[in-house]
Amino acid sequence: MKPVEPEVFLVARPEVDYEGVAAYLREVGGERWLERLDRDQLGDDGVGEQPRVDAENLIEFAGKMCYRSWEPGLNPNVRRVRDDHVQYLVNILRSGHGSVLEHVSFTFVLHNVSRVFTHELVRHRPGTAISQESLRFVRLDEVPFWFPAWAREDPELMKRATALLTEMEAFQGWMAGHFRLDDEGIPFHEKKHKTSFMRRFAPDGVATGIVWTANIRALRHVIEMRTDPGAEEEIRLIFAKIGEIMKAEAPALFGDYQVTEDGAWVPGWRKV
Repeated sequence: MKPVEPEVFLVARPEVDYEGVAAYLREVGGERWLERLDRDQLGDDGVGEQPRVDAENLIEFAGKMCYRSWEPGLNPNVRRVRDDHVQYLVNILRSGHGSVLEHVSFTFVLHNVSRVFTHELVRHRPGTAISQESLRFVRLDEVPFWFPAWAREDPELMKRATALLTEMEAFQGWMAGHFRLDDEGIPFHEKKHKTSFMRRFAPDGVATGIVWTANIRALRHVIEMRTDPGAEEEIRLIFAKIGEIMKAEAPALFGDYQVTEDGAWVPGWRKV
């Protein structure tokens, strides 16, 4: 039995093709936004103290396209436009203009998370993509397992739990030998067939891995839902970590959250 800790790795973020954006803006007359782009003023605080954030810029770009609000006059109904980057994005959240948030996705590897966790995660389908380690193909030679702090503080519980997991781990090894899965010439389809059977003797708490991609709209919803005190404790741990990552990656889009004493991430703007 191998004790593990759930971890989160951000492995992909959006990247804007600014040459393509500039070409479009020249075509439609978006000179005002193009000038800000040329001066590298997008995504900062107006005085250049923060780096340009592609995720935030893409959302502002999509929002301004919706109303042709690159500058006054392009849309006869628009007399003034918001040039402050942060305030523009705050207004997106405040007004519930959530569709533009769907253009931006981030990809995470969630490592050493249990199948209890993944069973709950896959319930959040809109705006996400999921690829999970398959225990039909990946044969277990140990049983990695996460214990929350309160469980680790209970000696009798840990003694019995460790003994049980060690026995289950030994049974995995016994089956592999019994089925002669490491013998020369065993075809892969036979290994897969037996490995699929063997996984039935692994607990739901066995640690696994999953690649999870979600757009900003989905992220905001799931962070709020899964850090709530009523959520399962492992999923609360993971999404608190994701919340911290996203607050650093896109501060204008996640800066409205307040973290309560009990660890809940409560957004300033809901139903985005």
